[in-house]
Amino acid sequence: MNVHLQYGTILSASEIQICGSKSLSNRLLILQAIFPEIKIKNLSTSEDTLLLQKGLVANKNEIDIHHAGTAMRFLTAYFAVQKNKEVILSGSNRMKQRPIGELVDALRQLDAKIEYLEKEGFPPLKISGTEITKNKVRINAGISSQFITALLLIAPSLKNGLEIVLVGKITSLPYIQMTLALLHQIGVQTTFKENKITIHYLDKVAYDATSVQVESDWSSASYFYSLVALSPLGTKITLSNFKKGSLQGDAALVAIYADFGVETTFQKSNIILKKTSNPKIENLRLTLNNTPDIAQTIAVTCFGLGIACHLSGLHTLKIKETDRLQALKTELEKLGANVTISKESLHLESDRFPLEESLEREVYINTYNDHRMAMSFAPLVLKKSLSIEEAKVVDKSYPEFWLDLQKAGVQIIIK
Repeated sequence: MNVHLQYGTILSASEIQICGSKSLSNRLLILQAIFPEIKIKNLSTSEDTLLLQKGLVANKNEIDIHHAGTAMRFLTAYFAVQKNKEVILSGSNRMKQRPIGELVDALRQLDAKIEYLEKEGFPPLKISGTEITKNKVRINAGISSQFITALLLIAPSLKNGLEIVLVGKITSLPYIQMTLALLHQIGVQTTFKENKITIHYLDKVAYDATSVQVESDWSSASYFYSLVALSPLGTKITLSNFKKGSLQGDAALVAIYADFGVETTFQKSNIILKKTSNPKIENLRLTLNNTPDIAQTIAVTCFGLGIACHLSGLHTLKIKETDRLQALKTELEKLGANVTISKESLHLESDRFPLEESLEREVYINTYNDHRMAMSFAPLVLKKSLSIEEAKVVDKSYPEFWLDLQKAGVQIIIK
């Protein structure tokens, strides 16, 4: 399925309910599997979350999680501590190219029984669940915060608790802090000092934490921030079920998009995004190692506004659903951008928006099986008509995305 986005869109001041955070939902599902008394409200409708749910209750020994990297990492740790249960975790061809060795090595330090079935360090995996009694582990903190989170989520079920020593510079720290906050919420005692995290065993969930409301997804909100930033002054959109003091690191959007002239107002459980001024900067420099999921959206926003940007701290983007740095460079250059990339950064030259000279030329954006490629480029409809290829890839994190764009006033033709 391709989606054609028609230039000439004027956004309406609509209210949009984005589904529950995928990051929060996936963590809570693992905790619910360990502590069944937990009830979850406003669970994410994303494909990743549905695949994780199915994996947790699957009766068969072989579980295919397709492109769901979070499910692969969280389920690897979860099944490793399910005594006497044996599973094979597999996925798509791309999943078999995404490294998981650091997590497997950490679990093996605890005497978990995990074998590689094909290439060393990569899925598929054969996991033979066992009771874990060791309680100390070291792990490289600079590759993926999800490896650390996978350990944190199983730690409260271990009779001797778990001490995790983080080696090197930590990437995506807010996601680790999110996990720790959820553990606190259900009654787990934790400490995080310098490079060491200690998690204590929990035998019973705190009474007032048995029902957990999932906040809407800030990563998904980023695309509406981009739409408003690219819109005329006075444009506004309301997004439901967001709050101050969010556990989600991507709430950093509030401060980042203020530089693009987008004001965020918190009103009860909503946020109102309004374009109140022209961009306040000509050259944006950001280190996004804590919030890499919004890098694509920020780069595309800068391109649409003719602002130069240098985004660093992006080393994890090369092992996502696609090599996101290379994909961004390729697709932005189709549109006339001048982009250079390194192993961990992207630099975009400033320029008057080049598409205004070629409004009639059809441009097709390749999504590379990556949901964020599809959604991050969509706001450019405010500058030019364009088509998004394989548009159903958004189901991975935000199945209602195209419908919600229509609610916001974007003209969409499904091909």
